[in-house]
Amino acid sequence: MDAGQVTLLQELLSSTELLADTRRFARTLRSSAREDLLLLGTPRDEPWHLAAHLDEESRFVPRLKPTLVRWAPPPGAPAHLAVGLERLAAALRGEALFVVAPAEAPAPLLERVDDARRTGAVILTMDGGDRELTGLAHEALTVREGGLVTFDQAQHLVSASAAEESPRRGLRERLARLLDAVSGPQSF
Repeated sequence: MDAGQVTLLQELLSSTELLADTRRFARTLRSSAREDLLLLGTPRDEPWHLAAHLDEESRFVPRLKPTLVRWAPPPGAPAHLAVGLERLAAALRGEALFVVAPAEAPAPLLERVDDARRTGAVILTMDGGDRELTGLAHEALTVREGGLVTFDQAQHLVSASAAEESPRRGLRERLARLLDAVSGPQSF
């Protein structure tokens, strides 16, 4: 989906609870990732696509830059693709763990999420209705199969909504975003 298709989908869903829930979840995602945003899928379903969209949105909202945590990174993988499950054991307060699980979460995933929660990480989940996973979350978005949108479409809505400008954003932050858009982000 491109930006125009996401905008059209948002317009079609504008009067639904789903869009309001998605925007609420996205605001929480944006505000929860104070230090690092860890992104984890299931052993069968790594959220590559969502990671790419969040990375793109991080140009405007740097807190959205995800660290993709992988179940079994291949030897010799580039650093950004070599982050394994041991990163979850090192999760700290101020970090957010965003778990994406379209199907029921396996026990090893639930254990690792619980461990990260105990160390102080904020847990956000986007799932297909898994009660156990939702029960571990500080904030959850449930996308049921056969609902108004597919799981993939919901991921697009979340990433786009996470980058939307907050209505309470101050003048200084709006000017910084405008300057970044015009000249590119300042690097140090």
